[in-house]
Amino acid sequence: MVSLILVRHGQSVANEENIYTGWTDSPLTPKGENQAKIAGQLLSNSFHDQIAEYHTSLLSRAIKTSYIIQEELDDLAKPLTKSWRLNERHYGALRGLNKDYTREKYGKHEVALWRRSYKKRPPLLGRPDETEKMYKYLDIKSMPVGESLEDATKRLIPYFQDVIAPRLLDQKNQMIVAHGSTIRALIKYIEDISDEDIDGVEVDNAQPIIYEFDDKLKLIDRK
Repeated sequence: MVSLILVRHGQSVANEENIYTGWTDSPLTPKGENQAKIAGQLLSNSFHDQIAEYHTSLLSRAIKTSYIIQEELDDLAKPLTKSWRLNERHYGALRGLNKDYTREKYGKHEVALWRRSYKKRPPLLGRPDETEKMYKYLDIKSMPVGESLEDATKRLIPYFQDVIAPRLLDQKNQMIVAHGSTIRALIKYIEDISDEDIDGVEVDNAQPIIYEFDDKLKLIDRK
């Protein structure tokens, strides 16, 4: 049996202020740091020195959450791979806007579709944003101007299939520290949830989800 642990980052400043961020950096709040610490403590009994590798996005809120969890597990020496494919979904022209404001401007129903449905995209940017130094090495064709959950899933799942799954098949426990939408995308893929039913899936900050698989990667249990 092998385990995959999924963790959404701790509370960020944008979470606290109810603002869309997506690919924009937003640091953890003190509460978010404490949430990450508690997540590490919750995992320490079962997974102390039992996780082979860690994976996270290019965004500091996820990276720092991973570092805090690793520290609690006395695991800072273990590999941590950062990939843009694990980034939060890109919220396009909603980025930086207060969520309550967007409900007033566009209507609650439309905003609910942008946030929770599988295929609906938010209003798009006019062109890709290349100003963030963390993305300077990316091909501009890979830079989104806004993503649905489906779009985020399509750039995320190849990372799972090519990087995570082979490690799990080698019976090496893996942890992914990412974001609300990308964790939802992974849950949809792993549990084979329908496009319609993923609307009801919620992912809380820094609440570990543990999947256990057999040696053929057939899902055995979720905790």
